[in-house]
Amino acid sequence: MRPLSLIGLFSPAFVFASSEGVKPSATDLFSLGGVPISNSILTTWIIAALIIIGVRLAVGTPKLIPGKGQGVVEGMAQGLRDALEPIVGKQMIGKTFPLLCGFFVFILLMNWSGLLPGVGTIKFQTAKGEWLDAIRPANSDLNTTLALSVLSFVAWTYFVLRYAGFKVLIFDLFGNKANKKEVGMLMWVLLIPIFFAVGGIEVVSITFRLLSLSFRLFGNVFGGENLIHALADPKTLGAFATYVVPALAGMLEVLVGVIQAFVFTLLSAVYIGLICNHEGGHDDEHAH
Repeated sequence: MRPLSLIGLFSPAFVFASSEGVKPSATDLFSLGGVPISNSILTTWIIAALIIIGVRLAVGTPKLIPGKGQGVVEGMAQGLRDALEPIVGKQMIGKTFPLLCGFFVFILLMNWSGLLPGVGTIKFQTAKGEWLDAIRPANSDLNTTLALSVLSFVAWTYFVLRYAGFKVLIFDLFGNKANKKEVGMLMWVLLIPIFFAVGGIEVVSITFRLLSLSFRLFGNVFGGENLIHALADPKTLGAFATYVVPALAGMLEVLVGVIQAFVFTLLSAVYIGLICNHEGGHDDEHAH
């Protein structure tokens, strides 16, 4: 660890530690109104503020004839909308796009936050002499990714019940999708318990989305962050490679950050579109 020259101005003491990585759990830094604020929450607030300020500075007051900043923001949003529209459907894209776009931008910048100087490398010493992260990538905290998964699940529940309906949901899970005319009445009746059992498996699968979404994102960000820190240790690769290999790994993490943000957003859209993206809507009663 290399102490800062201004270490005497800080209490507790701060240092830069490039090779230790981040711990699996977040660290509480202070409390507001009795609510503990961790280092990952602090990163979330900082990135959220940067998103708001950045968009406001780029767009300003929206104009009918967009300027350069507004054109860039609108172009990126339109590209994401075009990618998601076939999944959720034309009727649902306008209703779901603010949420899905928010997921993508927020998760992307949170993934990239670990590449910023100081994030995951500035540590402070507690009164007990323990060195802890002062600021860390928010998505390297399982609490953050689990909260995103819960939000995605709640949104899925709302959109399905609001725009498809409870009957459509139950039929999609447990209903007999076979055509009586094609399979015959006897076979259709025999398929009822099979479709019901499949529906039970689907319910378990839907419940496990909370774990799959959160652990996939957490694992990739946490693993990538600690990999870069490990490669930055001169004992790992040598002095010269210490500067080259982490830079290459950082470039890979930029790509991984984009992929993971898009995967989370895409899966959230797929879950909604599987039930809501039907041409007939309520009037069709989800007939297959």
